[in-house]
Amino acid sequence: MSLRVAIDIGGTFTDLIAFDESSQEILQAKSLTTPSDPVDGLIDCIHKARLEPAAISSLIHGSTIAINTLIERRGANVGLIVTRGTRDAYTIGRGNRPEAYNIFFHRPRPLVPRHRTIEVQERMLASGEVREPLCVNSVRAACEVLAKEGVDAVAVCFLHSYANPEHERLAGEIIREALPDCYVSLSHEILREYREYERISTSAVNSYIGPRVAGYVRNLQTRLDGLKFAGDLAIMQSNGGVMTPAAAFRRPVMMMESGPVGGIIAAAQVGMALGFRDVVSFDMGGTTAKASLVREGEAAMAEGYYVGGAASGHPVMVSVVDVVEVGAGGGSIAWIDDVGALKVGPRSAGADPGPIAYRRGGQEPTITDANVILGRIGASDFLGGEMHLNRDGAIAGMLDRVGKALDMDAATAARSVVQIAIAKMALAVREVSVERGYDPRDFAMVASGGAGPLHAVAIARELFIPTVVIPRFPSHFSALGMLMADERHDFVRTFYCELPEADFAKLLATYEDMVAESNRMLTPGIAAAYQAFLDLRYIGQEFTLPVPVTPEQLAAGDRSAVRKAFDALHEHRFAHHAEDEPVEIINIRLVATGRRPKLALRSPATGGAATPKEIRQVYFDDGGPAVDCPVYRRDDLPGGTELPGPALISEYGSTTVLFPGDRLTVAATGELLISVGRA
Repeated sequence: MSLRVAIDIGGTFTDLIAFDESSQEILQAKSLTTPSDPVDGLIDCIHKARLEPAAISSLIHGSTIAINTLIERRGANVGLIVTRGTRDAYTIGRGNRPEAYNIFFHRPRPLVPRHRTIEVQERMLASGEVREPLCVNSVRAACEVLAKEGVDAVAVCFLHSYANPEHERLAGEIIREALPDCYVSLSHEILREYREYERISTSAVNSYIGPRVAGYVRNLQTRLDGLKFAGDLAIMQSNGGVMTPAAAFRRPVMMMESGPVGGIIAAAQVGMALGFRDVVSFDMGGTTAKASLVREGEAAMAEGYYVGGAASGHPVMVSVVDVVEVGAGGGSIAWIDDVGALKVGPRSAGADPGPIAYRRGGQEPTITDANVILGRIGASDFLGGEMHLNRDGAIAGMLDRVGKALDMDAATAARSVVQIAIAKMALAVREVSVERGYDPRDFAMVASGGAGPLHAVAIARELFIPTVVIPRFPSHFSALGMLMADERHDFVRTFYCELPEADFAKLLATYEDMVAESNRMLTPGIAAAYQAFLDLRYIGQEFTLPVPVTPEQLAAGDRSAVRKAFDALHEHRFAHHAEDEPVEIINIRLVATGRRPKLALRSPATGGAATPKEIRQVYFDDGGPAVDCPVYRRDDLPGGTELPGPALISEYGSTTVLFPGDRLTVAATGELLISVGRA
């Protein structure tokens, strides 16, 4: 037996999915996340699935450890070493005010206080020329100061080190010798792109989370070794690819969105297989709901984002799948604010104590409790019957915390909680579609996560999305996406010049240098592919567009083809372009991809009649009483089955809700295709 396994640790549940390459069988398991040591939940899943660790050939892991460390401010004591004269760049940040009328707005609190930010003597020019050599003694003196401060990690970010990193390399050698127990981040090893504040912030974040993430990965490797696991371990990255543990030690900042992106990669592939090139990926788990856009089969990417929100979060300038996240997961708590209004989230009951219905001590009603009250989640068949839910407790908790304050019965209060959650999640889908200039009516929605199929049709109806796709294994979809992901590394070098004056021989040399760097990071022997981009803009603009280029175009110095591609992309994105305006190059980027074996999932059987396993009393959104609703087992629905709503489709880890007027068709490959009815 040769098994390929993916394990995704979320805020509430840890999900495992395994693919047996010999039998093409899929195995799945789900256990509650163990916040005190997430590896415990991971090991629980392996035992629960009855897997033999020695038979696992590869294990891909996604975790929230990196982003939680930053958001919860539980990282290392970091020291920052910078060029003389730039000590306050990190504190000053940017002068823009994202929320102009928010009187409670505050800037992100730096991860490194000013007294642990030390200047050293050195100076590079933007051209890469040395203006002032690095003073070795000043670096040693900085190390002495930081040693007295008891730092656990050091970040180094010198002015213009993106153009010439020699001073940073030398400083790194001195620091590692003087402070051998400290985790060290050199900015040029993470990214080589201009914008000093963002480079410093990214380097500081990398050092802040580095010791904890590195310790976590080492603990994971040790625990797996103890189980006689001898396969390849890979870590999911924010850019939709996987990386080796060695790369994760060096660049843990690439793990910020490690968990959610797996589902987006899978949504793109499932959509393409079903003929939907443009899809909205919607993933609702236990803590948050996430939306992302897929165009022409490719997930939308962002070259940097703010961890903790655009207003006062920490800028991290790395490639990341463009995700909008809201605090509306199954465990999100319903509460009454000071003026008596009903709110949902962002606080979550998480895995411990969890929703009231979980019988683990939870006292506050959640979205999951609301769905149990409404009959949309079965109390006796949750997780395939592994966990029996307490519906009476959920009703009592909803009445106590919500119903009494609003003079509502339990069902009306539960329906109100779900409707507020739907409104919040619809805004997230709007943000990745309407606010990006795309009409959601032109997209299909691929819904995943344990709670995604419960709410997807209601969200689609809000936004007039005509089709909802419920993939196979929706509650394990992020883990499944990890099995579909390739190895990937992103590189960038600032290369500032006007396009007509660009030295294409130097551009080609920079491209080849990045290819060589990527080959040192890719798994040896893996089949690799490379795609280069030039970040271009009209002179006078602030932001750029990445234009794909080939090595042949760089070798030939084909400025005309590059310019035409940029104008066409600008026209497509903004509905206008300016052929007579001069264009400049800002950066050259490289995406290096190592091709991993693809899954060959076995299609389910076809033919046969669908028979409901039970008739359940379910409340829908019309405000009326509960109605008799058929409940089907998904495993009992063969390909080609058609069902009208209302209906529930139950499976391990998730339930799909069809409203009156909806119509379901089971694809030959097993996906549920829902034509969304109109109210």
